[in-house]
Amino acid sequence: MSKAKERILNVANQLFHQQGYNSTGINEIIAEANIAKSTLYQHFASKDQLCIAFLERRHEQWFGQLRKTVESKEGEQQQLLALFDFIMQMNEKEQFRGCSFLNILSEISIQEQSAILQVIQQHKTDLQHYIADIAQGTYAHLADHIYFLFESAIIESQLYRDQTPVLKIKNIVKSLL
Repeated sequence: MSKAKERILNVANQLFHQQGYNSTGINEIIAEANIAKSTLYQHFASKDQLCIAFLERRHEQWFGQLRKTVESKEGEQQQLLALFDFIMQMNEKEQFRGCSFLNILSEISIQEQSAILQVIQQHKTDLQHYIADIAQGTYAHLADHIYFLFESAIIESQLYRDQTPVLKIKNIVKSLL
């Protein structure tokens, strides 16, 4: 990846997290990245394409961190509970910004942005499959429950800007296991 493209993605990441997708303009990204407008369009045909690249990169980084946290534990039960430790780590690291994918989903017109929607849906599908893979033994019947509780923990902790919902949901999952 070229240095300019990397810089554009880093700036987009920072601004989309701080201000949201719709509140971040192309000219602001260009100014913050210290590039020419033509450089941005050389790498991304539109803001939507930049958003897709941002989400794809976020997906890779996020899943890498999730796997590191979960796979540091042994056994299904401990790995399933580690999912919620990961949320708490992300909350601390990102000041309760919540899910980048759902944040962007809330800002786009689904009819006009079907390519962005597809990336978001794929991220959530991959998460469902990852949780199902962890739970495939004794706890396979709980995989969907744990997925929806995971999503709820992210949303509730973002809403209240507090770890308490994550801890409560982790205890619910523990009682199910």
